[in-house]
Order: sequence, then C-alpha cells, then structure tokens
Amino acid sequence: MTLETVPGFAIWLTGLPASGKTTLATVLRPLLRARGAAVQILDSDDLREIFTPTPTYSAEERDWFYNVITYLAGLLTNNGVNVLIAATAPQRTYREAARARIARFAEVYVACTASVCRARDPKRLWQRADKGEITDLPGADLPYEVPPAAEIRVDTDRLAADDAARFILDKLDNLGFFHPDINRDQLQKY
Repeated sequence: MTLETVPGFAIWLTGLPASGKTTLATVLRPLLRARGAAVQILDSDDLREIFTPTPTYSAEERDWFYNVITYLAGLLTNNGVNVLIAATAPQRTYREAARARIARFAEVYVACTASVCRARDPKRLWQRADKGEITDLPGADLPYEVPPAAEIRVDTDRLAADDAARFILDKLDNLGFFHPDINRDQLQKY
C-alpha cells in the first residue's frame, strides 16, 4: 500500500503595488488553516530579500524571479501544501506559466485604483516613483496587465481585508477547491 499525497492548490493574488495582496494572504492563511489546509505564503517582498537583496527590477531579473516563484509553488503544491502567492507579476505570462505548471490553480485579481494604492503606499514606492527615485513600478512607469479571466476579482478599494478574504473563500468554495473527494483523473498535471 502506498501513501499518496493529494496535491495542494495555489492561489495567485495579483494586483498593483499596495493593492492589498500581502494583507489578503495574511488574513486568508488562518481562515484556510481553520479548514485544515496546510498553507504557505510566498510573498514577493520576502522572497526578494532572499533571492535578490539588491534588486535591479530588470526585465531579465523579473523573468527569473517569477519563474522561481512558480517553481517553488509547484514543488509545494505537488507535496500537498496549499500556496498563497502574493506578488504583482505585472505580465500575464508570469501568471499563465504558473497556471500551466500547477494543476489546482486560481488567479485572484486584487483590484484597486492607482489613486487608492498611492494613498496607502506603505513602502513609499509610488511616492519614490513620482520623484523619479525608482523606475519600472508596475502601474506607474511599467504597464500592469490586468488578468483577462481571473477566477476571482476582489475590489480592495471597496472591501475591508476581512470581507475580501471571506469573499475569496466563498468563491474558492464554489470552484471546488475544498471538496474532500478530489478526482485525481481531473488533475492533469499531477
């Protein structure tokens, strides 16, 4: 008799800088754990400190960085860990690569107007971009490609983090992410 691991799922929270991705991941984690789900947050800010302590944000570095996030999420989900990815990933191709690699995947568009993101700006990125101190900030100097068909859209400029997290959980429920009897034949990439 062999012990098989049911693959975990990955939820990619994408949106403009300061839209609330990390906040949502932090609020979602205990809600998912309360349902018995093992959960790991892959937050781009935390990962950058380790992998690119002096980031250049060049196109090549971004491509490499998002490929690493996708690789890590794939490893974790293949071993039964559910992953919350909190990362802007301004190009659709980054998120599409994760979708292609991870069988149980959902994209959550954390929608928030640039003006609200600027007002929040906990890391002062928008302010620094406005002063020309940094370049290539998605939504300011660099285009952010809005997901054309995200499984979930949550408007964080209108919803509090707790309400947004509950909205996401309800949508994930409707998509079958918490169904106890996962049909392994439907997991194409497992």
